Amino acid sequence: MTTDVDTADAKPVWRAHGTARRSTHVLRLSVSCALVAVTVLAVLLVPPLVQLDQQAVDLAAKLQPPGWAHPFGTDDVGRDLLLRCVYGLRVSLLVGVVAALTATVIGTAVGAAAGALGGRADRLVMRLVDTLSSVPHLLLGIFIVAMFRPGVWPVVISVALTHWLSTARIVRAEVLSLRSRPFVDAAVSGGASRWRVTVRHLLPGVLPQAGLAAVLMVPHAMWHESALSFLGLGLPTHTASLGTLIQGARGSLLAGQWWPTLFPGLFLILPTLAIAGLAGAWRERINPRRRSELML
Repeated sequence: MTTDVDTADAKPVWRAHGTARRSTHVLRLSVSCALVAVTVLAVLLVPPLVQLDQQAVDLAAKLQPPGWAHPFGTDDVGRDLLLRCVYGLRVSLLVGVVAALTATVIGTAVGAAAGALGGRADRLVMRLVDTLSSVPHLLLGIFIVAMFRPGVWPVVISVALTHWLSTARIVRAEVLSLRSRPFVDAAVSGGASRWRVTVRHLLPGVLPQAGLAAVLMVPHAMWHESALSFLGLGLPTHTASLGTLIQGARGSLLAGQWWPTLFPGLFLILPTLAIAGLAGAWRERINPRRRSELML
């Protein structure tokens, strides 16, 4: 039997636990915002402010370790690695954002259409989604990129066409949930067409989930682009992206020079963790149950 004393002792423990979780949540969100802000400022300000050519070759300064002249060191042809990493992050982030937005638009349209139409159309669309999902993303991306010349836009198309499937599933499930709500029944009873119900009632209800899926897809698209570029199938080798930088530093790593590999890897990992932290905060905000659990 639980006594009043036990209940009184338990409440401060719950409050302390909730306070600790809230503090951790605020710290994670603050660090994520700071990393995203630094990333955006570096991408926007460093190229115009630093009047240096990131393609300039200086064989006399090749593979210099980090120092005052070159904070991140130099690569195997003497190019400044900090400037190359910033330009590489700029390209990888561009590919990630554009590909994520394109994939989200495609997935939202397909998922909303499948959920709104229902019946045979829904089953046909979802079987197509299941079929495409059975093929590994990287393998399908390699097949798509191989049909074009190396460049930014083939990579964007490849990532977008292989990453809309999860968004379509999420949007379809949300549309099916919204279809059973009373306000949708009232709209149908009032004579609203299926198109009007979808545009006015269903799509606005799935936008938060679709936006969250787009944010979560940005780092995934960046990793996908880096993998394709590392394999030599994405961007040209002379174009600075995080994947091409890591691919070009393999020989240096085997020779004991660690900085040409470490710093591009950090430029890929840290923005990924920051965006994931912001997406986690967004998920807790749009999910009331998760938010109530956080407050315990």
